[in-house]
Amino acid sequence: MSTAKQDALTLINELPDNASWEEIQYHLYVKQKIDRGLADVDAGQVVPHDEVVARMSKWTES
Repeated sequence: MSTAKQDALTLINELPDNASWEEIQYHLYVKQKIDRGLADVDAGQVVPHDEVVARMSKWTES
């Protein structure tokens, strides 16, 4: 398993040489959010699809 620093360096090295600071920050942010989401899935901290549909249907009721 790689460290966050190793993952960041890999991601940055894969970006074009002319990537801006904003592009680098964006890609790091998205990578962090994806990793957190995958960790939640591994930990079973998810909401089943049926429950999401039920919750959303309450939002759209008039």
